[in-house]
Amino acid sequence: MLHHYQSDSMHTGSFVFAQIVDFIPRRQFDECVNRYRGNCHVRELSCRKQFLALLFGQLTQMDSLRDIVICLSAQKSKLYHLGFGEGIARSTLAEANEKRNFFIYRDLACHLISRAQKLYQDEPVLLDGLDTKVYALDASVIDLCLTWFGWATFRRHKAGVKLHVVLDLQGNIPAIFYVTKASVHDVNIMDILDWEKGALYIMDRGYTDFKRLYDIENAGADFIIRAKHNLHFRRTNTRPVDKSTGLRCDQTIRLGGSRTGKLYPKRLRRIKYFDAETKRHYIFLTNNFDLPALHIAKLYKYRWQVELFFKWIKQHVKIKVFWGRSENAVQTQMCVAICAYTLIAIMKKQLRIDREMHEILQILRVCMFDQNGLLALFSDGNLQSCEGASLKQPVFTGF
Repeated sequence: MLHHYQSDSMHTGSFVFAQIVDFIPRRQFDECVNRYRGNCHVRELSCRKQFLALLFGQLTQMDSLRDIVICLSAQKSKLYHLGFGEGIARSTLAEANEKRNFFIYRDLACHLISRAQKLYQDEPVLLDGLDTKVYALDASVIDLCLTWFGWATFRRHKAGVKLHVVLDLQGNIPAIFYVTKASVHDVNIMDILDWEKGALYIMDRGYTDFKRLYDIENAGADFIIRAKHNLHFRRTNTRPVDKSTGLRCDQTIRLGGSRTGKLYPKRLRRIKYFDAETKRHYIFLTNNFDLPALHIAKLYKYRWQVELFFKWIKQHVKIKVFWGRSENAVQTQMCVAICAYTLIAIMKKQLRIDREMHEILQILRVCMFDQNGLLALFSDGNLQSCEGASLKQPVFTGF
């Protein structure tokens, strides 16, 4: 495993894309392939070459497999040094996406996520005095063409998949992700999550299911969730609040109703907060009785980070236009997209790049075939020359 990035002198003559690939440990990648017998009976396109082609397409925002193949073919003399060996046929790449087990790349994404989380564990805590892991749970629908993706039908005239993410707010790393059909309700994903003991999970009210929330309680974890307006409860205690901070009440409650009370038999904390910016009242439920009420309200605001993650990944990697029509091809592309996002996060941290992640990606996008070291690429002089070009244009737009 590569723990420390090598100096630029070690990469003299290496192409930028090859240097990016160096952040992926070869041993762990081969383990993922062997686990699912990915290269069994494969003659032309190995799992590694397939992944490199898809990663290249993600980083350069190619619209189709044909675009990826044409762009790489134009650099035929460089393919060996980029890790491809010989050229790639579009039909072979398409067949691999359709049939090769996407869990190979899901497992690789999970490994990269684990690495990224360790790198970002020294990031500043969200609030003073908060020493626990904080996660935000949410999901986002990605629309598909019903004619081409009939297996993903979720409305009469629509198709789509849904990306479920548990975002580690210390570094904004997707700690857990699942891709399902869009017809799967957000709350159902809670059934397959392993709740981390001692962690805190922040959710919108769409995840209100007291049986599942009680599972979080039993796992030794905490949650913060917005309460629905029709919540029936019985107040058992009230604590004083400073209304100048926006707090309106801090109560201990028990759920009302015979059925709901059985689903969550323990007490809960109900906090009402007025946000002066939005001029709206918010009501939160939590099983955490230790944090100050104002901390609970402030922590919920950090849930917006998962919305920003969805916005980023939809804008800057390729998950709105798909390179295959089967469920396996879609899953594969989504997994490689998560790999691309996590790789950029790892590079940003290990190289100590003082740039936003979308800026790093834009710079890389126009420099894939350069032979500068990555450290030199992000030096002030090179950044100015890159900014002089159109960073928003993908590589080889002439094709």
